[in-house]
Amino acid sequence: MPTPVKTNAELDRAIQDLKALSRENHAPIWRAVAERLEGPRRNWPEVNLSRLARHASKDSAVAVPGVLLSSGSLTFPVTVGAFRSSEAARKKVSAAGGQALPIVEFARKHAKGTGVQILG
Repeated sequence: MPTPVKTNAELDRAIQDLKALSRENHAPIWRAVAERLEGPRRNWPEVNLSRLARHASKDSAVAVPGVLLSSGSLTFPVTVGAFRSSEAARKKVSAAGGQALPIVEFARKHAKGTGVQILG
């Protein structure tokens, strides 16, 4: 069975960048995130802010290998990296004092992957 080809150039570039960061920094977490993004989109996690509030702690770093959605509320600052996030989710994270970043930018900020939690 042939390997499916991603047609989204932004997604393909993000996967390549994450794998390169994993090799350069000896951080297997970014390879795991890249492999999750390589899979079918229907298998990507869709993480709501309510779930993020349950599983993350104040000032933590959380990687979402999929989509960040805005259902729920967030009352503490957290840095979130997701391939895609809704505008409302980004606003709620910012209002709580945190940051919602694209996954590659997030990975560059936390290159070693220490202290980063994968959610989803």
